[in-house]
Amino acid sequence: MKSDAVTKGMQQAPHRSLFNALGLTKEELDRPLVGIVSSYNEIVPGHMNIDKIADAVKLGVAMAGGTPIMFPAIAVCDGIAMGHTGMKYSLVTRDLIADSTECMAMAHQFDALVMIPNCDKNVPGLLMAAARLNIPTVFVSGGPMLAGKVKGCKTSLSSMFEAVGSYAAGTMTLEDVEEFENKACPTCGSCSGMYTANSMNCLTEALGMGLQGNGTIPAVYSERIKLAKHAGMKVMELLEKNIRPRDIMTKEAFENALTVDMALGCSTNSMLHLPAIAHEAGIDLDIDMANEISAKTPNLCHLAPAGHTYIEELNEAGGVYAVMNELNKKGLLHTDLITATGKTVGENIANVENKNPEVIRPIDNPYSEVGGIAVLRGNIAPDTCVVKRSAVVPEMLKHEGPARVFDCEEDAIEAIKSGKIVSGDVVVIRYEGPKGGPGMREMLNPTSAIAGMGLGSSVALITDGRFSGASRGASIGHVSPEAAVGGPIALIEEGDIIKIDINNNSINVDLTDEELAARKAKWQPKEPNVKTGYLNRYAQLVTSANKGAVLKSSL
Repeated sequence: MKSDAVTKGMQQAPHRSLFNALGLTKEELDRPLVGIVSSYNEIVPGHMNIDKIADAVKLGVAMAGGTPIMFPAIAVCDGIAMGHTGMKYSLVTRDLIADSTECMAMAHQFDALVMIPNCDKNVPGLLMAAARLNIPTVFVSGGPMLAGKVKGCKTSLSSMFEAVGSYAAGTMTLEDVEEFENKACPTCGSCSGMYTANSMNCLTEALGMGLQGNGTIPAVYSERIKLAKHAGMKVMELLEKNIRPRDIMTKEAFENALTVDMALGCSTNSMLHLPAIAHEAGIDLDIDMANEISAKTPNLCHLAPAGHTYIEELNEAGGVYAVMNELNKKGLLHTDLITATGKTVGENIANVENKNPEVIRPIDNPYSEVGGIAVLRGNIAPDTCVVKRSAVVPEMLKHEGPARVFDCEEDAIEAIKSGKIVSGDVVVIRYEGPKGGPGMREMLNPTSAIAGMGLGSSVALITDGRFSGASRGASIGHVSPEAAVGGPIALIEEGDIIKIDINNNSINVDLTDEELAARKAKWQPKEPNVKTGYLNRYAQLVTSANKGAVLKSSL
């Protein structure tokens, strides 16, 4: 056992004295030490119940013969951080979470880990740590929020953001906005649509690192407490069998995750996080693979913001395993891969019933024959950009219009809300990439303002930043190379004609190569937005969005 390095032998007597200070008994020190990585805090609604999840996991570990010891992981609420400087600190926490978890696990020589994440960067950060550490690990999230209800209709956080735009457009009263404010987010849990947190928790099941229901059982259900106990028990089985994260998170497992991603219509942020997790597992995941998988993977779900169903309904319909079983009817999954259940993918999903074909479309009656995410290329994005195709209205899948250029999110929001953006425009927001932001802010405020102003079916938005999973419409992000390194998006000028063809995976500005080269010759780098602290160090180390915005190992 790894923990023998701190619990066994004469040289470890000083270590044992410190375990005694913790109140641990000799019997507990004779058992495997299992780290319980709890991301509980009192600022993120998706994390306020994790203390109860952690208690249940600890009980499960103890019942199965281990000694559970809890330590923390940080988490940012993207919703609270949205639209101000705080959003620069969201994506960057992914690497802090991975690094700090590595430090705690290695310093204290845990034999196994149970990770308890829930919200946006917290899930991939802990998956990155699991791949890096490669000791037996199980994931159990805090669970999704129940949908809100306003005027008899289910709703969620994306509707709340769009309500602000509707108020600016004069189509919603202050009283209407206040009703949304009080009812859109009715319980603890990760926000109720197929936003980034729920996307990543569902993909944790598809990767094989979480048990059935990890992504879909609502936070407030007692069933989630049972799931947490089972996760605690299961990690002891993985330890006994020596099944490790890199045994589970193989290249084929990432292909499964991308396939499920396409069927579910997950957040575009998965195109940042899956490559980053794969990188930690020693796998080069080229996001161009997404188009190959999308071309043969039907989109089976239209969960909010793409449609009017929510994670609680996906859970009732059979959850992620039911989606996977539909996909397997056409042989779209690798089914012989080992998972954290101790069984193979095929064994996990066998006979899981699709209980609601309106929520999970049958494989022969999909929403579309192609997947929910598309990777685009062109002279604006020679190294790719991404769009959540399943959340784009049909009339915007092909669009041509004049560029309206902004060098930060705030200027774009002001223009949208003051009525300066009109039907047909293509809003360009740049210098918001991983390096240029720094931190690659989410653009939920401008996309919601566009929708709320009634322009969602006539205005596109492109950015080297990224989008919340709650964004919908022709919202094209992760443009690479980013403006801060002189990518072509930095060369676009007001009024240039931009041509978008999502079904043909292309995005171009109507300029010759010669004109772009002439503009590049005149381009001057902008002064860094941040010159001190963690963001400054991050900006110096971060790579491009198409590489998962992972950090370089050295300057």
